Amino acid sequence: MTSNQQPPVAMLLAAGFGKRMRPLTDYTPKPLIPVLGKPLIEYAIERLAGAGVKKVVINLAHLGSQIRDHLGSGEDWGVEIQYSEEHDPLETAGGITKALPLLGSEPFLVVNGDVWCDFDFSGWIANPLPANVPGRLLMVPNPPHNPEGDFGIENGLLSGTTKPRFTFAGISYLRPEILTGYPNARERYGLGEVFAHNEDKMQAEVYEGDWCDVGTPERLNNLEERLRAE
Repeated sequence: MTSNQQPPVAMLLAAGFGKRMRPLTDYTPKPLIPVLGKPLIEYAIERLAGAGVKKVVINLAHLGSQIRDHLGSGEDWGVEIQYSEEHDPLETAGGITKALPLLGSEPFLVVNGDVWCDFDFSGWIANPLPANVPGRLLMVPNPPHNPEGDFGIENGLLSGTTKPRFTFAGISYLRPEILTGYPNARERYGLGEVFAHNEDKMQAEVYEGDWCDVGTPERLNNLEERLRAE
């Protein structure tokens, strides 16, 4: 990032029901479930703020008022937080599309609210997307719950056919046009089909650091045990 460039806006996806985390998510939204005493979403905000991000957009649906009440304006982390309200969860692509007026016209970072990862965003921010590239995905080695993976990588680009395949980490860097130009866009849909539509165009890289999709109580317990051991 050059001296006159502004750091990208980031979006945290926090509107889901967290059904696989029940009963924990019956009364607490998944992004606020504590990991070693700290709400999961705070780890992501801290890493984004540490990389220089100044504005964060968070979509809200299930128990969303709890997230808003807890995080407020973001001043505790030195960021400005804005919220995108959804009556019912619009899935990942639908939620981002609804929030585009808050995200602006430049490429933005996206982080799933149920992901714990020690990825340093500074490298991505220092290397913005090339003009002809619609997005960049962080991939990880396949975890036990997704042994077949999602996509391969060929010459640094996302591939639907190349082996081995890796798992999407829930972290991406996207141009708004990847959504506004998607021919099958609708109110409620997921990012997976958008990524598949843009195979061979999107950048992709494998991250070997610590990552966890905190999707079930078992994975949450395993993450906490691993972090305590460090």
